[in-house]
Amino acid sequence: MPDEPRTRPWLAPALLADEVVPQVLEAHEPSSLVWSTLWPHRPDDRILLETGAAPGGDTRLRFTHLSPHPLPTEATVGHLRTRVNQLLFADLRFSYGN
Repeated sequence: MPDEPRTRPWLAPALLADEVVPQVLEAHEPSSLVWSTLWPHRPDDRILLETGAAPGGDTRLRFTHLSPHPLPTEATVGHLRTRVNQLLFADLRFSYGN
């Protein structure tokens, strides 16, 4: 789980004031994981993380933001997308020294 001691030390310090540590809702090793929402004001949202092979022997990571509600404003979508990108493709990546 993301909030267990010594796991994901990159995550909690990177969260903004309106964000919370997500819970793992589903895990299908090694290909997918579903997180609960990062945003308490969007309690029904989920973040699907999927991995797969990429050219050159690398691993591809893709996230999909899922919600049972109508699409929010373009500005909100942009903010949510930017935050997940920052957390996964900057904060997490840089925690490995890359």
